[in-house]
Amino acid sequence: MKGVDIRTIGSGTIGASNVARAFTGRSRLAAWLCVLVVDTAKGFAPTFVAITVSGPNAAVATGAAALLGNYRPVLMRFRRGGKMVATGGGVVFALAPKAAAIGLGIWIVVALITRYASVASLTVAVVMPVLEIVTGRPWVIVAFTIGVAVAIFLLHRANIRRLLNGTEHRMTFRRSGSVGQAPS
Repeated sequence: MKGVDIRTIGSGTIGASNVARAFTGRSRLAAWLCVLVVDTAKGFAPTFVAITVSGPNAAVATGAAALLGNYRPVLMRFRRGGKMVATGGGVVFALAPKAAAIGLGIWIVVALITRYASVASLTVAVVMPVLEIVTGRPWVIVAFTIGVAVAIFLLHRANIRRLLNGTEHRMTFRRSGSVGQAPS
C-alpha cells in the first residue's frame, strides 16, 4: 500500500471502514483495528481528562472539538476526514461509559446481523440518547449525544442513499478483497 492516498479509495474518508476496504488479507484487520483504536482514543483521551478535571460542560466542549477535528482535520488542511463514529464512540465512552458499552454491544450485534457498518452506526446513533437518559447522564450530555446523532446521519447521507438503492457495501469477514471496493 506504499504511496496510496486512502482518500482516493472507496468513500474517500480516512475512517476505519474505508481503510479496511483498501487492504487485503491479514493487513485488512490490522489496518482497520489501528485506525479504529486511534480514532477512538482521540475522542476518549481529551474528553476523559476534561470530565475528570472540569466536569460535563467542559467535557462536552472538548468532545465536540475532537469530533470537529475528526471531521475536518487540521493536518489535512481542513479537508474531509472521518464520519465521526469511532471518535464519537470514544467521546461517549468518556462521557457515559455504561451507555457507551451498551451501544458498542448493539453496534456489534447489528453489524454482525446486517453486515452493514453504516446500519450499525446509524442504529447506535439513534439509540444512544435514550441510553444516556436511562443511565442518568446530565442534560448537557444527552443534548450533545442528540447533536452527534444528527451529525452522524448527515455524514452518512450517501450511505443511506445506497442502502435505499440496495448498493451499500457489506462488511466482509473473509481474507480476500481488493483495493477500490465499493464505498460505505
